[in-house]
Amino acid sequence: MKTVFGMAIAISLSAGTLFAEGIVHKVAVHVNENDPAVMNIALNNVQNLTNYYHSTGDTVEVEVVTYGPGLNMLIDGKSPVADRIATMSLEMDNLSFAACGNTHRKMSAKKGEDIALLDEANMVPSGVVRLIELQEDGFAYVKP
Repeated sequence: MKTVFGMAIAISLSAGTLFAEGIVHKVAVHVNENDPAVMNIALNNVQNLTNYYHSTGDTVEVEVVTYGPGLNMLIDGKSPVADRIATMSLEMDNLSFAACGNTHRKMSAKKGEDIALLDEANMVPSGVVRLIELQEDGFAYVKP
């Protein structure tokens, strides 16, 4: 009897971990196109997956990584989604934005002055490297 009872407890405990609430999901969203539709799809993805995981009792950490033409998403005065980024950043503490330092440096040199980024943007040395690091850290990869 002790063996059967012990096995039942072990099965029950492992089943509990399979269905436990409160899991933290991690998602990297990649934007490398200067296309407002793509930028809005990326932000829609962020909003939808955040809503979904919160409805299940889970949470999600999301980082939007921009480089190349996609850096325009985070350029002050040029981003077609700046207002939406500002609103979402205020409402969602699980969201961050990474701006590629390589792209920023090249765009700034071409313009002849430092290009200002949105306040929500965090500069990273390389957008590609950041995506690799996030995936190595267990982030799922999404490309709208």
